[in-house]
Amino acid sequence: MLAGLPISTRTDIAVDVLGGADVVDHGDHLVVRTPSAPDYHWGNFIQVTTGDPDDAATWLARFAGEFPRARHRAIGLPQPSCAGAWREAGLRPDVVESLTSEIAPPTTPLPTGYRVTSLESDADWGARLVAELEHNAETGEHPAQEYRAFVMRQTVIRRRLVADGDAAWFGAFDEDDRLAASLGIVVLRDLEPTTARYQSVLTGSAHRRQGLARHLLGVAARWAVRRGARELVIVAEDGTAAARLYAEAGFTPGDHAYGWYSPGS
Repeated sequence: MLAGLPISTRTDIAVDVLGGADVVDHGDHLVVRTPSAPDYHWGNFIQVTTGDPDDAATWLARFAGEFPRARHRAIGLPQPSCAGAWREAGLRPDVVESLTSEIAPPTTPLPTGYRVTSLESDADWGARLVAELEHNAETGEHPAQEYRAFVMRQTVIRRRLVADGDAAWFGAFDEDDRLAASLGIVVLRDLEPTTARYQSVLTGSAHRRQGLARHLLGVAARWAVRRGARELVIVAEDGTAAARLYAEAGFTPGDHAYGWYSPGS
């Protein structure tokens, strides 16, 4: 069902399934649906597999039929498409680069003044929630109230995956016990080979360019490798500083995943 899709898409969908998503194969496309999180846009989407990526009208109509109450629109594609019809329909391109490694990246020294621990307690997860809300406030990417509800639901799913032993989240805390940086990693045992996918790398604005994310990459990788992961996957928006950081950490740049997206009003 996932064969031929970019590794980022395969691991995205595999993580979604662990989190409760349903995937239905319609031959030339997949419908991915997360009943517990209808506001999770890339957990409720259409992934074109062998269909025509240029046929925006067909895929947007299919999306509307599958998700009639959705305000967002999210269509994943197997390859680049002609932009015209997609842009005319009000969507924007969504392109991410996959970076992979078959070994854990070297763990760099932890900067002075920080401690690293797994996120376990309500206070730990509350700090992560606050960090995500602050980041969204900086970027203005999502409406604040809707995003808060979304992150709270995602936190429930993340904590369940941690409790089930499928995932771990790690955070770097400063001397005032404030969360400075954090990330997650999920082990996908149903993929061949067993693959670990990093999740939501986030560093607070006051703590960037100190090597915290780089250190956490190694911490999470060691955790995943001990649990059988043979390939590590991380994604970044194409051509960004994050992609360069991951390459410097030892990840090999790979394929790209393409899609079109509109958050709705």
